[in-house]
Amino acid sequence: MYKFKFLNMAVAAALALVSCSETVYKIDNMGINVSCEENREYSYTDKKSAYWYGRTHAVAQDWYSGWNIAKKRVLGDYRLYLDGIELDRSKAKECVVYPDRIERSYDIGGNMVKETFSMLDDVTVLAIALDGLDAFDADTELACSLEKGLLKDIKAAEGGLLAVPGEAQDCLILLTTAKAGAEFRIENNKLISSCGSAPDKDGNSFVISYAGSEDACLELAAAFRARHREMSKARKDRIEAIVSEYNNVKSNIPELDMALNWIEITMDELITCQQGNGIYAGLPWFNEYWGRDMFIAMPGACFVTGKFEVAKQILRDFVRLQDTDPSSPTYGRIPNRANLEGILYNTTDGTPRLVIEALNLARYCGDTEFLEELYPAIKLSINASILNYIDEKAYLTHADADTWMDVKRNGIPGSPRGNRANDIQALWYAQLEAGAEIANMFGDIKSATEWAALASRLASNFESDYCDHEGLMIYDHLNADGTPDTQFRPNQLFCYELVQDEQFLERLTRRCWEELVYPWGVASLAQWDSQFHPQHENWHYYHKDDAYHNGTVWVWNNGMAMQRMLEAGQVELAWKLFCNMGRQALETGAVGSLSENMDAHPREGADWAGISGTFLQAWSNSEYLRVWYQYFLGIRPDLLNGVVLIEPHLPKDIEYLESSVKLGSNGVLHYRYAHGVVDASLEGLDARLDIRDVCTQRDNEVFESCDFCQPHPLDSYPCFSTYHPTPLSY
Repeated sequence: MYKFKFLNMAVAAALALVSCSETVYKIDNMGINVSCEENREYSYTDKKSAYWYGRTHAVAQDWYSGWNIAKKRVLGDYRLYLDGIELDRSKAKECVVYPDRIERSYDIGGNMVKETFSMLDDVTVLAIALDGLDAFDADTELACSLEKGLLKDIKAAEGGLLAVPGEAQDCLILLTTAKAGAEFRIENNKLISSCGSAPDKDGNSFVISYAGSEDACLELAAAFRARHREMSKARKDRIEAIVSEYNNVKSNIPELDMALNWIEITMDELITCQQGNGIYAGLPWFNEYWGRDMFIAMPGACFVTGKFEVAKQILRDFVRLQDTDPSSPTYGRIPNRANLEGILYNTTDGTPRLVIEALNLARYCGDTEFLEELYPAIKLSINASILNYIDEKAYLTHADADTWMDVKRNGIPGSPRGNRANDIQALWYAQLEAGAEIANMFGDIKSATEWAALASRLASNFESDYCDHEGLMIYDHLNADGTPDTQFRPNQLFCYELVQDEQFLERLTRRCWEELVYPWGVASLAQWDSQFHPQHENWHYYHKDDAYHNGTVWVWNNGMAMQRMLEAGQVELAWKLFCNMGRQALETGAVGSLSENMDAHPREGADWAGISGTFLQAWSNSEYLRVWYQYFLGIRPDLLNGVVLIEPHLPKDIEYLESSVKLGSNGVLHYRYAHGVVDASLEGLDARLDIRDVCTQRDNEVFESCDFCQPHPLDSYPCFSTYHPTPLSY
């Protein structure tokens, strides 16, 4: 079983630097050295509407690789040349990925030449710098070219090399020198200058700008030339502040500290203002706002990281998109997806999550004014559901694909869960409870009483209708005819607040862990089910969407699986899964990131599951952060009632740690752990601390010898019944 340890010597070297440095949270100390054999993915955003996605050791040819702006793929990549010879990324002597830049070093005739690539905040500019050219003659030629794949037209212009993106033909890309007045020429679609074309190192740099006209591109390039040091520093300072002002964990396990810092930075990368304020669902192809994903991600992205004002603005911006048409079949819902092309309301769970997280945000920040702004939308969301969607038992009804297991192919749901999924009932119950609490705050006693009574009615029915005590499961959903669905899925982990039988829940937690939770993550379906698909992508046998929620591991579900184990006092098993997630970010996945999916079963000959789906998924990153702060550290504030609960669950590997967490408008919780004891204090906050004893592991015979699920496939699965010599495709 993987335990935090130095498998990658480059990561070990970086961590050694971090652990012994006084400037622990300087991002210059967070570089991860990637080998050419690994050739890992990496990404950056401009915090507005653009992102860059590349490979460390290749000119990227992946789908959506390169520069993407406002959901348009505008540039695949670039290439650099020295005296006509390409700087071959696959032969880079060293490649180090930092939170704000990537650096590649090349050995050119015994001289080390360093390439640095970076983005800027809020500006559609890419910066490419070459250093280490002092040993070369002044007439040594430098060149940069643009990959043609996504470009419709490339031509020479007075300011540099001009290109038209095929997906954004009303805009232009300009490649030019970063030094004003530097001499250059255009030849074979390359912009060529020389070491002697400018007297300082800016002459050995290039800038790529994107705008609606050539003049606008030139203006961006000119602004970069005038202010690039200031702009680069501002971006670096912003990123550094993410892990230095608050949430700066320092423990006896430096790789834990590094993983937490990196994942928090790449989580912040997804918080953008592309269409109002929001959180990208994931990169590379979910660079848009999904209501469900955004509110699942919000606690880890914004609450535990102290970004309360950001969260308030996201909530405000999203409720403006609520469906307020009484004749609409989605009346009262907030969008499932909001992008630049339109708005879709095709989900049931996004709306309850908005209400739940609005109240949770108030508990973190102690502010109710924003709740008063949101209350009309909250009230509409609940009353519209009561009017149109509930049954006689107060269950919330919905269509087959209106839960997070939402994939359809050719209009057919891949894992139909209509019309009363278990997790939807848990969310609806929590929405009613949260709505009632908010209604009471603002004197709407009638609504509060009605909603609380409805929540109570739902809860009184749930255990008898959904819980199979003999079979040890919570039914995944009730079908339209009232019969239960008995497929074994992880959604039952979200329903514990509706079940009173604690012994049943403990036994269920063990069963879920041993039948769904692999060392790498939580599968969407038990492997003994005939609909199980061992790998997400196996195109010779099936379309990937058929596997999406029928076996594929969803990394975000790890959060709730760990939470349930920690609540049962089973710290060490939860810790092992947490460590394996950190390993993905530091060593195996996209640098600093957690993926959307993984295979349930490793490929033949492999001992670890492959990564799939998006390489950076918001809810995967956020659940890692949420469960760390709320359940491992145990910090769960309720400033509406003037109390901060600390109920720690810490593994034996952690001997000491320090952290600080922002609470309220200007408050800070200082958190220290050593020798099995938590010592905490509040600064700038009028609240009471309620510190519970640290749980390192609780003896419980229910969990004796409990371990991860291991691959034990059936002799045959229907998904392998037909082999397609020509692989299937989208």
